[in-house]
Amino acid sequence: MRKFLFIMTVALILSGQSLNAQAATGTQVFPSAILEFQSRGVGLKGYGLKIADALFATLSSYPEIYLVDRQEFNNLLNEYQLNLSGMVNSQQAVQVGQLSGAKLLITGTITEFDSHLILVAKIISTETSRVLGESVKGRNGDDILPLVEELADKVVKTITARARELVPERETKKDIINTINKEIGAGERPSLSVAISERHIGQAAIDPAAETEIIAVARATQFEVIDASDGHPKNADLLLKGEGFSEFAGRRGELTSVKARLEVRAIDRTSGKILAIDRQTEVEVDLSEHIAGKKALQRAAAAIAARMLPKLAKK
Repeated sequence: MRKFLFIMTVALILSGQSLNAQAATGTQVFPSAILEFQSRGVGLKGYGLKIADALFATLSSYPEIYLVDRQEFNNLLNEYQLNLSGMVNSQQAVQVGQLSGAKLLITGTITEFDSHLILVAKIISTETSRVLGESVKGRNGDDILPLVEELADKVVKTITARARELVPERETKKDIINTINKEIGAGERPSLSVAISERHIGQAAIDPAAETEIIAVARATQFEVIDASDGHPKNADLLLKGEGFSEFAGRRGELTSVKARLEVRAIDRTSGKILAIDRQTEVEVDLSEHIAGKKALQRAAAAIAARMLPKLAKK
C-alpha cells in the first residue's frame, strides 16, 4: 500500500511538472534582430549605430523579446552578401528570417526637424513582410537614451498587441502535409534516403529530431523513404544529407531558449549533382534545454521539408 501511494505521489508530481511546463512554454517569445538606424540631419552623424546599440541593450531586458546576437547577425549578413543598410524588401526579410531565426527585424530613422528630434522604429515581419511603426519625439540637445527607452517600450507593446499580424500562428504538421500534397498533386515522387547528423553544443545528442521529422513529412506526402542506416541508400533516387546543431541561447526564470540551425542538401544519387540546398534557423523555449533544442531542430526540419519536397517532386 505504501509503495502504491509513493508511486502515485511521484506520478502526480511529474504530472504537475509537465502541466507547469506546458503552461510556461505557452509564453510567446519573439526572436528579433536590430539593424542600424538611418541618421537624417546635419548633427546626427553616427547616431544611427548608437541608437541601435542602445535599443539592443534596452530590449534585452524584456522577456517577450529574444535578440539575435549583433556580431553573429552581422557575420551572417556578410557571409551571404546581404545588405540591409537601406530599405529592406520582402525577399530579403524572409531570407534573413530563415538564416538567423529572427521573426522580426527592427530598424528605423532618427531625424532632425527644426528644433525637434524624431525617432521612428520600423518593425518588419520576416514571415508576412508586414511593417508596423512607432515613434517618439524630443528636442535638439535632449539626452537620446530616455527617448530610446520610450521607443523600446512602445515597440514591445506593439509587438505583443499585434503579434498575429507580425508572426502568424505556426502551421501544424497536418497543415504542412496538406500544403505539400496540394502543390505536388498526384505526380510521381522520387524515392529518398535521409541522413542528417545533429548535435547540441555542450550535451550529447540522443535522437535525430531533424532527420525523423523530414522522414515523417516525406512519408506522409507519399514519398518512398529508404532507410539510410540499413546499407541500402544506393537504391534511392535522391539523397538528402544535412547537418544540424542547437545551442543554449538564454534563460529567463525557469524558461530556457535554444537556437538551432539546420542545413540540408538534395543530391542526385546517380550523377552526384546537388539539386537543392536549404537552411533554416529556429528559436524555441522550454523548461528543458534539451527538449527546446529538439523542438527547434524539428521546427527547422518541417520548414525545410515544406519548401524542398515540392521542388524535388517537380525535378
